[in-house]
Amino acid sequence: MKKRVISAIIVVAVFIPLFLIGGIPFGTAVGLVAALGFKEIIDLKENRSYPITVKIIGMICLLLLIVVGRSYQHIYTGLSYGLIGLTVLLLLIPAIFDKKEKYTTKDALYLIGAILLIALFFKQMILIEEKNKWILLYLILVATITDTFAMLVGSLIGKHKLIPDVSPKKSVEGSIGGSLVGTIVCTIYHYNVIGVLVNLPVTIIVTLVLSILGQLGDLFFSKMKRESGIKDFSNIMPGHGGVLDRLDSMIFVIIAYTIIVNLLHLF
Repeated sequence: MKKRVISAIIVVAVFIPLFLIGGIPFGTAVGLVAALGFKEIIDLKENRSYPITVKIIGMICLLLLIVVGRSYQHIYTGLSYGLIGLTVLLLLIPAIFDKKEKYTTKDALYLIGAILLIALFFKQMILIEEKNKWILLYLILVATITDTFAMLVGSLIGKHKLIPDVSPKKSVEGSIGGSLVGTIVCTIYHYNVIGVLVNLPVTIIVTLVLSILGQLGDLFFSKMKRESGIKDFSNIMPGHGGVLDRLDSMIFVIIAYTIIVNLLHLF
């Protein structure tokens, strides 16, 4: 518990100044965290060691996808379609010449999917921060408050397992409690700090949907870990695990928010 608290304090102490400053320092930090997340994804493959050239290509493509482009016009805002295509080709072609099963076509598709997922999330984080950092804080709060109160409510009154094969400790009661508290608190924040999305009922519904999707993001990454036979993605934050352990809910929340606001023509 002590390590967990100390790690949390350090993360918050580093995040707050970067969040307030924004701009290049914030974007640089996001790129570094994205690189760590990419490493965690690569390390998931048991007994696999990707060729160093493939790792380098993948890392370069990931960082380019995050850094290049400032378009707000598409539903997948900011990701360059040209760079997506380049990433796909650069990671597929090496698999053709593999003779020792060190880099198969399945490995290539796995890496492409991982890179696009991570790049989409972190790119959206940067673009939302540039647009309005208080919206980014709203999304962080949705994921964090929902997760925190799902755990608290579940530990107090949780009796019915949510999806025990994926995450044995999560309960239906905790899930409902987390979403209720997350929706109420974050709607109040959005209303007072940012305004409303179209109207108050829409803001409430969107917040509830994001809260639910945040829990699905948590479950998705929990299943990834269970399938790989690991407890945490890494131990970079003692007591908390790795980058993806802390950002799992937020990944689904931010991607979903981008889709929703584009459908509502608000971004």
